[in-house]
Amino acid sequence: MKRLLITIFFLPIILVGQTKFETELDSIKTSEDAKSFIKENKGIKGKVIVFNKEQHKTVLATDLFKLSKGGKKVVKSEYDNTYYKVLDKKKIPHNRVSYIFLDGNKLSQGEISAKRNRIINLYKKGYRFEDLAKMHSMDRNASRGGDLGWFEDGKMHQDFEMAVKSHGVDDIFTLDIKGKNWYYVILKTYDTKDIEEITVLRFTEARP
Repeated sequence: MKRLLITIFFLPIILVGQTKFETELDSIKTSEDAKSFIKENKGIKGKVIVFNKEQHKTVLATDLFKLSKGGKKVVKSEYDNTYYKVLDKKKIPHNRVSYIFLDGNKLSQGEISAKRNRIINLYKKGYRFEDLAKMHSMDRNASRGGDLGWFEDGKMHQDFEMAVKSHGVDDIFTLDIKGKNWYYVILKTYDTKDIEEITVLRFTEARP
């Protein structure tokens, strides 16, 4: 009986705490609200994360994309609860290409011109761009066969983005960014695509 009385005594306190917490979570509407919430509650391990539907294929990401703006999800473990709230949801235009990078600091203009002509001729003869990139590209993206992945406006050099947008799918072309000594052979692999992105507040609270 004594144990039951203790449980009944503490139950209202727990319920009030949960109600206050849920109310505070519901009041968070924007990324700025979320950042203020995280700053004021440093013990919750909070973070604002952007999920991209093409880049994030986990079970968690799939569940979050099913939520509407303002939607919430709780993942419970033995020791804590992790909360997710969708703050924003929108579709953003993205582009995608593969490229071969030639470093003008290491190659002469003549070497660059000859190498680019050879690469384009081999591609037109049936060589896969992926293989040509692995053989000739002078940056780390060579290991991916030159595939840049989906990128939105503002992520790449302005001249690079403008050149990509001015060409159609399957076009192969060259680009010089002389101010930086960057030289490219680019293959446009996809047309512009609207990709869904969500901005999510994530934080973890220790279980009582």
